[in-house]
Amino acid sequence: MVSKEVSKEDEHKLALMQQDIEIVKRMSKIKHKIAIMSGKGGVGKSTIAVNIAAAFARKGYKVGIMDADVHGPNVPRMFGLEGQNLDFNENGIVPIETGSGIKVMSVGFLLSSQEVPVIWRGPAKTGAIKQLLSEVIWDDLDLLVIDNPPGTGDVPLTILQTIPLDGVVLVTTPQSVVQEDVIKSVNLVKNLNIPLIGVIENMSGFICPHCKTEIPVFGKGNGAKMAEEMNVPFLGMLPLDMETVEASDIGSPIVLKMPESEISVKITKIVDKIESKIFKDS
Repeated sequence: MVSKEVSKEDEHKLALMQQDIEIVKRMSKIKHKIAIMSGKGGVGKSTIAVNIAAAFARKGYKVGIMDADVHGPNVPRMFGLEGQNLDFNENGIVPIETGSGIKVMSVGFLLSSQEVPVIWRGPAKTGAIKQLLSEVIWDDLDLLVIDNPPGTGDVPLTILQTIPLDGVVLVTTPQSVVQEDVIKSVNLVKNLNIPLIGVIENMSGFICPHCKTEIPVFGKGNGAKMAEEMNVPFLGMLPLDMETVEASDIGSPIVLKMPESEISVKITKIVDKIESKIFKDS
């Protein structure tokens, strides 16, 4: 009886080792990998992740984005891909490709409905993420953008510890309560010896759709101050404007829908800074 239990345990360990080997093989085909993180939900992290991926694609890079947010997989909707069915073949799972050539993978593609809650405990969530990492056929990408769930829980930690990342981009807002949680993420990334690409302050002000005046609803400039105190590069500020929200809702990132808009120019300048950091030795 004991020998059978040991045998099952050994089989499980072997399966995990083989999965880790497969992750390494698949990730080795991707030149650069970055994670987008936030300390708290509701700061616009996914919107920024999607637009960063889209901006790199506009520059001519081969880009993929992985939506690792198990409980709130919004990336498919932001690319207008809700309801799409994944293809499976002998080599694994084929990600869905947008009209602009961005390869997209999300737990959302595996759900029967976006209205059904995902009730998974920690091991199930991390197991699902590692399975996706070991089975998705990304092929040769220049960049994989990973949209991490908020906080420093099981899934973000799994991503940080499993994927050899070029770095992490942290998203905050001017509110001090949000920045307290971002500081925890900064310390986590530093403790894992992963490069911090920089901090983005989102919702730095509200752009009035009528007069185009920017109103600092949540304050302004606190993100830059926090980044300086934490000795982390500050990448820039992005205001909250209706055009960005509407573009995400209709499944077309603002940098693709309105590339010449003021907000798209600001996002592109941030992406230029990220590009200079991760592609400098390419």
